[in-house]
Amino acid sequence: MLSIQLGLFMLQLFRATFLRWFSRKLGYEVAKSLGSRMPMPLGKQIFFAGVAASGGGAIVYYLVQKMFSRASYYQLALEQLHSHPEALEALGTPLNVHYLRLTDKYNFVDIADAKLKIPVSGPKSEGHLYVSSSRDAPFKRWNLQEVFLELKDGQQIPLFKPSRDNDEVKKE
Repeated sequence: MLSIQLGLFMLQLFRATFLRWFSRKLGYEVAKSLGSRMPMPLGKQIFFAGVAASGGGAIVYYLVQKMFSRASYYQLALEQLHSHPEALEALGTPLNVHYLRLTDKYNFVDIADAKLKIPVSGPKSEGHLYVSSSRDAPFKRWNLQEVFLELKDGQQIPLFKPSRDNDEVKKE
């Protein structure tokens, strides 16, 4: 959740800064280059600023998605999926991992806990990879708590659950 809020804050900051710069540059520089003494009309400035802000928003969205896909809790969950024969058989290969829905309330990350709902698909079926992960303290290593695949027909395939015996990891 913190990273989503940070991404939205960065988007707002980028948008405000870029709009000020863009309206100054475009309004005066383009008008001067055309030999006119009048600045560009406000409607055109708003249109170009909107196009630029949309592009900036798309870039921030892409960067937030990249940040999630590089996180260790995300990578650990995908390793579990790729090493589970039953899940691979249900989805088919090759697997496709899709972007997270940042607006989905299940996707939550803070300093100590992470829960994700990763869309995955293959030639045979599609579904979501549910990941629950935690860590003991900030900057410590992430530990998977549970990973399971839920197919679109409702079938659930458990991929990982920690063992209660001697804190050993258990693959199902």
